[in-house]
Amino acid sequence: MTNRDGSPIWYELMTEAPDAAQAFYSPVLGWSFGAPPEGLEHDYRVFTAADGEGVGWVMPMPGMPPMWAVYFGVADVDAMAARVTELGGSLHKGPQDIPGVGRFAFVADPQGATFYLMRGDSDAESTAFAPPKAGHCSWNELVTSDQAAARDFYGKLFGWTKAGAMPMGALGEYSFIGHGGETIGAMMTNPEPGAAPFWNFAFTVPDIDRAKTAVEAGGGKLRHGPIELPGDQGDWLIQIDDPQGAKLMLTGKRRGGGA
Repeated sequence: MTNRDGSPIWYELMTEAPDAAQAFYSPVLGWSFGAPPEGLEHDYRVFTAADGEGVGWVMPMPGMPPMWAVYFGVADVDAMAARVTELGGSLHKGPQDIPGVGRFAFVADPQGATFYLMRGDSDAESTAFAPPKAGHCSWNELVTSDQAAARDFYGKLFGWTKAGAMPMGALGEYSFIGHGGETIGAMMTNPEPGAAPFWNFAFTVPDIDRAKTAVEAGGGKLRHGPIELPGDQGDWLIQIDDPQGAKLMLTGKRRGGGA
């Protein structure tokens, strides 16, 4: 793909209950689900936003806690995977090819947060991360044990910069991630000392209150919100667990003035 190195280009839900995940996320985010590209051996379910653009896939993962993951685009997977280990990260899988899809590696930063590196076979630009679009990712949040070390790692790997910050009291700063002149997310200190670092994501919905209702009707759990986001854009956020326990955030407007 033609996205810059370090751009989020695809998302993945690992879960042991793909049928239940599909039934939950379809009404919450308006996703439609389809068969994977040829060449994939597993029961991947590609999910597509209402605008017809692909955003990610669901991967069956029996016996493991459910989680969301991100693919960061790179021009050279092998070189970047080697660079990850040079910078103190670790290699969990790869590099290897998915026929008809691309080449990938599954890695972790030095603090343990996992992510994918990928070079897609297509030269088209990914729009999986497109904050204004319903059903697309709007925010990529690294919850880490060491923000300074994480900034150093991702800065050297992808060229990310610190694009401002907000105070979070005892947790320090909520530091925004700058990439190619765009803010793609933020880093925050894990509020649970000793807990494993992880990547967290928000997806856009047209109406945050309708999404909240769909989450609860579908067996999900509301952990926090709705809360109004800073910036005077009229955007609200909720933090949820899906029925299997995967954490996710949703952002959107308040169309009906819900309480």
